[in-house]
Amino acid sequence: MGKKSWKAWLYLLPAALFLGVFMVYPLIDVFIYSLEEGYNFASQTYYDIGLYNYSYVLHDPYFLQALKNTFILVLITVPVSTGLALLISVGLSSIEKVRQLYQTVYFLPYVTNTLAVGLVFMILFKQTPYSDGLMNVVLGLFGMEPIDFITGPYWAKMLVLCVYTVWVVMPFKVLILTGALASVNQNYYDAAKVDGTSRFHIFTWVTLPMISPSLFYLIITGFIGAFKAYSDAVALFGTDLNVAEMNTIVGYVYDMLYGNSGGYPSYASAAAIVLFAIVLTITCINLLVSKKHVHYE
Repeated sequence: MGKKSWKAWLYLLPAALFLGVFMVYPLIDVFIYSLEEGYNFASQTYYDIGLYNYSYVLHDPYFLQALKNTFILVLITVPVSTGLALLISVGLSSIEKVRQLYQTVYFLPYVTNTLAVGLVFMILFKQTPYSDGLMNVVLGLFGMEPIDFITGPYWAKMLVLCVYTVWVVMPFKVLILTGALASVNQNYYDAAKVDGTSRFHIFTWVTLPMISPSLFYLIITGFIGAFKAYSDAVALFGTDLNVAEMNTIVGYVYDMLYGNSGGYPSYASAAAIVLFAIVLTITCINLLVSKKHVHYE
């Protein structure tokens, strides 16, 4: 190994130590916890090593409900938020004079406190003794009956959670895609126009391939972020998410550690490893798909 190689490894050492201490070691520690059966938090003892914790978690109705909620949230919010962000970004790119102003307006929800936004959504959707909520007022204009979106039927609560999540994550996606669209070389558009290409084909054959790295980045981070959702549900439905049937996998892990059913780090660790395996699998699938559909200049 040459002198330059040693210097490179020396420069990488602080980052490698940081990753090892704060990421690799905790992951290994959580995996070990997940295998310790009958772990007693007070005495720091356990009676066996095995897969019982995984079996318990995968058969726990609360975890299965959290898994269902998380997957619904992921499958709805990631494509919807990415698609809407793309449409808004394309619209902003065509308004050059006030583009920066609109970018700032769209980015405001991203820098606003999550719980504050959740309170606003509760005011919009929640029924009270004094009001049915602004959304029900709008529905009443179309002759529809009021719906309790916060404590009512499951589909209504999930709808509010999805709308809220899309609202929170979309500003960041708009910012990234607007920058990606601005970086596309104008020569590609000029060449396409000379050939008489329609706007739709320019968008599908020129724009999308050129911004595909940014789209892929947003899809990957969107999946990971949606799988880690927890504060969104708390902001809307309170801390007792199991009663509301709106818990998420991260919420289940927190409950097993500190909630009403807390004090079971082995169960929480098993649920965390299951979440890690799901996210890793989906990320690997996205990486394989990206090899064919993502184009780098």
